[in-house]
Amino acid sequence: MLKIPGYIDGPLAEGSAYLDDPLFWPVHLGASLRGEDAQRAAFGADWDAAMNLSHVLSAEREWPVFSVPLSSGHTIHVVYRNIEGERGVDYLLHHPTWPAAETLAVDDGHFMGPGLSWPELLSAARQPATREVDDADARLLLLFPTLGDALLPDDATIALTAALTALTVIEEPAEVASHLLENQGQWAPAHWRQTDGVWINDGGHSYRNPFNAFALPQDRLLEISNALNGNPA
Repeated sequence: MLKIPGYIDGPLAEGSAYLDDPLFWPVHLGASLRGEDAQRAAFGADWDAAMNLSHVLSAEREWPVFSVPLSSGHTIHVVYRNIEGERGVDYLLHHPTWPAAETLAVDDGHFMGPGLSWPELLSAARQPATREVDDADARLLLLFPTLGDALLPDDATIALTAALTALTVIEEPAEVASHLLENQGQWAPAHWRQTDGVWINDGGHSYRNPFNAFALPQDRLLEISNALNGNPA
C-alpha cells in the first residue's frame, strides 16, 4: 500500500491505469465544468458511463493516487480522498527531505487554493520525467484543478485544447477548454506576483498567500516556487 509522509493513513493505491480512459479527464475536471452547457460539451452521450467511473474513483475501499515528479526531486501527489462525507481531491507536494507533504490545493466542498499560476502549471506539466505520470498533456490536465490565475495568456486555450484533443474523445475540445479556463477552480482567480524570489498570490483560500493565517512558511514558499517553475534550488 502506498504511503505519503504526513498524509492521512488511507488505502492509497496507484491510479495510473485510469489515465488511459478518455472519460477520466472530464470526470477529473468536473469542478470546473459548471453549468449544463459545459457538462454537455464535456460528456455528451457518455454521461452515464462517466458517472459510473466517478463512483469507482470515489469508492472508499481505494484512494487513487497520481504522482507527478518534478525535475527538482519534488513530487506532486494527486489523491482522491474517499472518506464518507469528506470526499475530495488533495494536491500535495513532497520532497524526500521533508518530514511531511505540504498541501497545494484541495478540491472539495471546503476548497483551498489556488495552488498554481498558469506559467507554473505549464512548467510543471512540461518538465521531463521518466517515471510515474510522464506525459505532458496528462500532467497538464491532472494538475489543472489547482489553477487560479486572473491573467491568462492568449494562448492558454490552445495549450489546453491540445491536451484535451490528445487524451479525450470530446467532440469540441476548444469549447470545453474555454469553459475550463472561464471557471478554473472553485476559488476566484488570483493575481500572482514575485516577491524576493517567491511567487505568491492574493487568494483568500490559498496556502501561497503569505497574508493568510494558514499560509505556508516563507522557506517552503520559496522552495515550492523554484520547484514548480523549474528553477534550481
